[in-house]
Amino acid sequence: MSAQLPSIIVPTDAELLQAQADLWRHSLYYLESMALKCAVELGIPTAIYRLGGTASLAGLITALSLPAEKLQCLGRLMRLLASSGVFAMADSTETIYCLTPLSYLLVDGISADGHINHAPFLLTVTSTHYLDLAMGLADWFKKEAKTPPFDHVHGASLFEESMEGLDPEFHKMAIQGLHVHDNFAVDIGLREFRDIFLGINSLTDCCYHGDGSTAKLIAKAFPHIKVTVLDLPKEIQKIPADGVVNYVGGDMFKSIPRAQVVVLKMVLHHWSDEDSVKILANCRKAIPSRQEGGKVIIGDIVLDPASGPIMYETQLLMDVCMMLMKGGRQRDLNDWRDIFTKAGFSDYKLLKKFGARGVLEVYP
Repeated sequence: MSAQLPSIIVPTDAELLQAQADLWRHSLYYLESMALKCAVELGIPTAIYRLGGTASLAGLITALSLPAEKLQCLGRLMRLLASSGVFAMADSTETIYCLTPLSYLLVDGISADGHINHAPFLLTVTSTHYLDLAMGLADWFKKEAKTPPFDHVHGASLFEESMEGLDPEFHKMAIQGLHVHDNFAVDIGLREFRDIFLGINSLTDCCYHGDGSTAKLIAKAFPHIKVTVLDLPKEIQKIPADGVVNYVGGDMFKSIPRAQVVVLKMVLHHWSDEDSVKILANCRKAIPSRQEGGKVIIGDIVLDPASGPIMYETQLLMDVCMMLMKGGRQRDLNDWRDIFTKAGFSDYKLLKKFGARGVLEVYP
């Protein structure tokens, strides 16, 4: 006798009305992204910053040289962005908008140490090159495509020479976005995780289209550490020699310069598990035993529902983003453990959560 299937529970009237509202919200989420893109292209965060941190709609119209008749529409755009936390509204008889930490990241021209304008990342992931991937995702699933959606749709690989040949301007912006994504908060990390660098005498930073920023900050914070950067030869050629960091052109899939410690910061999520195991196996060959201080330090996203619904949603969105872009993935602790074991490591430790990311130490 076949098992009895559970009966379908018909939603209540109230649940159906709420479901319709939820469906509207999910269907129109892209308008939030496009509104944010519009605000950056208009220069609204920078304008508010230059106006002293607050601005009225009329002040923004003047500062941005927008037609006066667009004031009401600008107000509707700003109201949406304020409701989602991009901007804040000050208590005032007049509608006044302020920067939040999120919009502060999108201000251009701040000279404070550690500030990085995140506009290149935003404009890259909201470009038509990316939107085309999402629009064609169902078609990609139906086909036996071996390449990630980006390659499948554009016939070129993100960040690589094939994309540079196809669209040089987009390629330049995408590389800038990658640097923003990789380099932000390194200074914060070096303060919060200072102890993990104690006792280290040599370190290799494995980069993926990097610019040497992380290595320079490590060398500045810990002058006693011999710091080496490994990246593709064509990327190393772009970095001016500074006499502080040793720059080596090579391929982390083939070999990694020997050091007491190897750093992989926002690298492995670009790659499949199989490729990540190859990289980690080369890391293991490059370092001494655990007793001699050998370890791999990984800074990357660690999927975790306990991070809270908003942070976890961010992590999951980044996971699908990597699936679309490079065929890589974000990983939870079990996924990380599996690839560490396959690469021949004996143990690992999650040191601390760091925003959407985590910092792990992996031992031979």
